[in-house]
Amino acid sequence: MDLFSPVALGDLKLSNRVVMAPLTRSRSGKDGVPNADVVEYYRQRASLGLIVSEGTYPSFAGQGFVRQPGLVTEEQVAGWKKVTDAVHAEGGLIVAQVMHAGRVTHPDTTGAEFVEAPSAIAVEGESRTYTGKHAYPVPHALGTEELPRIIEEFVAASRNAIAAGFDGVELHGANGYLLHEFLAPSANTRTDNYGGSPENRARFVIEVATAVAHAIGAGKTALRISPEHNVQGAVENDRADVLATYTALLEGIAPLGLANLSILHHEPSGELVQSLRKTFGGPVLLNTGFAEITTYEEAARVAAEGWGDAIVVGRPAIANPDLVRRWKEELPLNEPDFATFYTEGPKGYIDYPFWEN
Repeated sequence: MDLFSPVALGDLKLSNRVVMAPLTRSRSGKDGVPNADVVEYYRQRASLGLIVSEGTYPSFAGQGFVRQPGLVTEEQVAGWKKVTDAVHAEGGLIVAQVMHAGRVTHPDTTGAEFVEAPSAIAVEGESRTYTGKHAYPVPHALGTEELPRIIEEFVAASRNAIAAGFDGVELHGANGYLLHEFLAPSANTRTDNYGGSPENRARFVIEVATAVAHAIGAGKTALRISPEHNVQGAVENDRADVLATYTALLEGIAPLGLANLSILHHEPSGELVQSLRKTFGGPVLLNTGFAEITTYEEAARVAAEGWGDAIVVGRPAIANPDLVRRWKEELPLNEPDFATFYTEGPKGYIDYPFWEN
């Protein structure tokens, strides 16, 4: 399999198999509306086979970061429409990552009365809010009767994404945020039908994915997971439990025929990832570079060995808007400026140069 060959992901037909990871950049305003810099940032990267947007919140309580964009208000939808129009004008594809931060946020960021999570267990560490850094609070444990509201928020945000011109959505079930919190036993100590057994902990994510797929079409719906990643308090150290939980999850969503499953894991060829890939039965995107930057050689090997159907890259896409060309023609890469990843303004955002010949 060639990294630069076309591939179909549900309803989407990609021109190459290099996918831009969802990357928090904190460049939208406090109102969560993407601005002109955000439009330009995504437009520049349209030559990637697919762009997955930074995490966008489906409710105000679900906002995780300062200056994070949302998919709640009409103004936010209109702001995203300018982004998707710009990407499409360059021949690109872009999907919205719909992300509820769960307990990994703070009321001084969200403006909500409390933060929401499966169980009343605080995550360790501090949240960077509009009023400074504060310890993560003990979250409100969502009651069983509240879960349909959360599901509807995911559905409404996904409908808004399609209205904004996105080619689909990716549900964020990874990295310790709300959906992942239901999956991880360290964050989920519920005693109802959504806690305890692997099947119960997988139930809510299955219900969210099913509802969104029915609302916008399975061929436009994807899910991202990060088993054993062990960040932000979502600890999964028991391999047997991990396999049982994620197998239950994927068996639950496999009949839907989703566009793809995106897996973040450091062992793309390992037994766990390849077992989950088989259970899912559809296209799988692999992201191996969370701890270290993904190189062209690693990406090409994933493709050549057939471990996944496409490779998801982050920091190389931040620093190289023309990454596909640079990799294909073996050109030097720009180095990412880590100091500007989450700052405001165009510096380190839309000023990385294209290769000039």
